[in-house]
Amino acid sequence: MAESLVLTSGPDELGTTVLTLNRPGKKNALSIALREQVVELLGRLADDQSVKALVITGSGGSFSAGFDLAEFTDPDPEHQKRLWASSDQFHQRILRFPVPVIAAIDGVAYAGGFDLALLCDLRIATPQARFGHPESVFGPVVYGPLHDLVGGAVARDLVLTGRQLDAEAALSLHIVSEIVPQADLATRAEELAHLASRAPREVLVRNKSKFLARSGIPPGTATLDL
Repeated sequence: MAESLVLTSGPDELGTTVLTLNRPGKKNALSIALREQVVELLGRLADDQSVKALVITGSGGSFSAGFDLAEFTDPDPEHQKRLWASSDQFHQRILRFPVPVIAAIDGVAYAGGFDLALLCDLRIATPQARFGHPESVFGPVVYGPLHDLVGGAVARDLVLTGRQLDAEAALSLHIVSEIVPQADLATRAEELAHLASRAPREVLVRNKSKFLARSGIPPGTATLDL
C-alpha cells in the first residue's frame, strides 16, 4: 500500500474538505508521489457536489518547502517525463479546482510551496510563516500567479532577488489576508471556508470561473510556462 502523503477530512456539514500535505520530515516537499496523490484526490473532489470549499495546509509546522530537489537529479527520460507531467497536472488541478481554495500556512512556503499558496484563492498565515523563491538563483520560477496577485513590480522584485518575506511583509503585500496564531490556524481557515460556502455551489463555481478567466492562464499551461 502506498504511503499516505496527503491526508483529508470532510466534507463537513457545511461542505468544507481539509487537505493536509503529510511529509513532515521533508517539510512537506512536493515529491512526484505527493503531487500525483493530490491530482487524483482533487479529481474526485471536483465532482463531489457536497464539496463547497477546500482548505490546504501542511503537517509538522511547515506548509511546503517546494519541489523535492532530489528528484531532479535522475536523468532517465521516463523519470523526467513523469516529473514534469505530475507538475503540470498538479498546478492545473489546484488552479482550476471549481470551488474556493484556502491556504492555511504555517512555517515555510518556499519555491513550489509558495506557488501552491499563490494558486489558492485565499491565504492566511501564522507569524512563523515565510515565503520566497530561493530557486530563482538556479532556474525559472512560476511567475503568472504571483504577478496576478501582486502586480508586475512586486513580482519581478521577488523573482529576481529571491528575497524572503515574513508574515507581516506578506500581509502588507496582500499575499495573505490575515495573520493568526498557530493554535488558531485550522479553526480560522475553516471559518473562512464556511463564510464562502454560504453561497450555493453553482454560484461558487461560476465565481471561480470568473477568477480563472481574469487570470489569463489558459487551461493546460505547462509549469515552465506559468
